[in-house]
Amino acid sequence: MKLHNKLLAALCASAAIAPAAHAEKFFGSSSISGLYGDQYEIFGGDQEAASVITIENVSAHNWGDSFLFIDRYQVQGDSDSPNDVYGEFAPRLSLGWLTGSELKFGPIKDVLLAATYEYGGGADANNLLTGVGFSWDVPGLQYFDTNFYHVDNDDAFDTPDDWQTTITWGAPFEIGPARFLFDGFIDYSSGVGGAQKAELHVNPQFTLDIGHFSGNPGVMYAGIEYSHWRNKFGTSAIETENAVSALVKFHF
Repeated sequence: MKLHNKLLAALCASAAIAPAAHAEKFFGSSSISGLYGDQYEIFGGDQEAASVITIENVSAHNWGDSFLFIDRYQVQGDSDSPNDVYGEFAPRLSLGWLTGSELKFGPIKDVLLAATYEYGGGADANNLLTGVGFSWDVPGLQYFDTNFYHVDNDDAFDTPDDWQTTITWGAPFEIGPARFLFDGFIDYSSGVGGAQKAELHVNPQFTLDIGHFSGNPGVMYAGIEYSHWRNKFGTSAIETENAVSALVKFHF
């Protein structure tokens, strides 16, 4: 069994055998969001319009955290591109909780075993990522996490294995009576040379808490998402994407 499969098996097994009495949930949220943009890059140097419906779930526990999302990408207009579905499931297991030792040092709050399963999308992915994650204490940020993965690629392009770094953050702030959230992720994949290029995807969202004005804070957000995607899907045959999309998100 490959090392990354052993790490994933250890992560899942450790979480499964944990006594329920020792499991404490700190936070949990589900949401559904709608995006619309007309600057999504496709093969041939063209752009297309599309709507994206996303379902998300995030939870944080004393044993670690997990994140799940599913995107439904629906092409609009005259484009011949196919509609598709893409998703990721990303659990992380706290080594501090697992060992019973506090692993805080400097700005690092915890060290975690990290895994992600990617499926579907334009590359028809079936990829397994395993590695190590760090949770950071950064002033002004609700969370700041970094993960470093080995990627076992299994996709439509027969991509060899490579490495990926993922950064996620969330920064709520207020201006007068208005509450805002600036959050997002950065993915960098190393590529392996040849047809598989190093890939950079910077994807922040800037939203206003609409629900706050009606006495229901944290329920409805509206704003924009920006996607800067160099070597999209790991190929230079697609122009660098710089897409701004309208965004509405409901939490439940």
